[in-house]
Amino acid sequence: MQSTGKAAVIKVSIGSEQAGQRLDNFLFRMLKGVPKSRIYRMLREGELRVSGRRSKPEYKLLEGDEIRIPPVRVAEPAATPAHGPITHPLLERVIYRDDALLVIDKPAGQAVHGGSGVSLGIIEQLRQELPDARFLELAHRLDKETSGILVLALKRSALVELHRMLRDGEPKKTYLALAVGEWRDPIRHIKLSLHKYLTEDGERRVEVDDAGQRAHTIFRRIKVAGGYSLLEAELKTGRTHQIRVHLAAVHHPIAGDTKYGDAELNRQLKYQGLKRMFLHSARLEIRHPLTGAELKLEAPLPADLQGFLESLD
Repeated sequence: MQSTGKAAVIKVSIGSEQAGQRLDNFLFRMLKGVPKSRIYRMLREGELRVSGRRSKPEYKLLEGDEIRIPPVRVAEPAATPAHGPITHPLLERVIYRDDALLVIDKPAGQAVHGGSGVSLGIIEQLRQELPDARFLELAHRLDKETSGILVLALKRSALVELHRMLRDGEPKKTYLALAVGEWRDPIRHIKLSLHKYLTEDGERRVEVDDAGQRAHTIFRRIKVAGGYSLLEAELKTGRTHQIRVHLAAVHHPIAGDTKYGDAELNRQLKYQGLKRMFLHSARLEIRHPLTGAELKLEAPLPADLQGFLESLD
């Protein structure tokens, strides 16, 4: 588990399978790569808390306990890339890692898969940085311009269970999006079915179509400023481009969205400092696919989006 210097606190809820374990032994398994001396120091200094309280290493975990883990760095050197230098190693963006899962804060502007051998995607770069990983696969995708939480599996059994959980809508995925215009409703459910198709140029697009797949997004208004609305979008289904198309369909496209947004407005936004689509995967609440532990993961809003948001005020 690592931190990039930003707030990346992780909260783990203890289930029946973990109850009865010693706290230090549980942490050793969860924080692989973190020196034991660092774990004991976190406990001694109160950085790491159980249900809001300081706890000793020998504390026996109870079902329902919530462990708050501060950002910590895994002491593991990055591999030398085979295709030239990597300027921003992804292992510096790790939010959570154990022997089955790897969760990173994906940077905007990088595709999850590389294209035509010219550039490395997220998965290719991570395979270079983790040459000893015998299995490493994406559990889901994020659009190239979307930043935030991206989950990968380090075991096939974890991948199979993650796919099942995603199909059944078990994880709670929350995004932050800046919509054009003033959003009136504090909370609004949008249920519009979506259909995928290819343009004549072979580009993947999505449109609202009653004959398409069921799609449901819950939008919560956070703030309205400068003619824009910051929204929290909770995905109840996980369709391609779901948030983007749902917002465009109700005439509040995402600021900077080049596929479904306002082209002229997007050109103006670039002069104002918004260089990409304002969409960020901010939070994920998910049950560990192998242990059953409840994980609450967060990725802070990147500096470029935070800066533009503040400029609206």
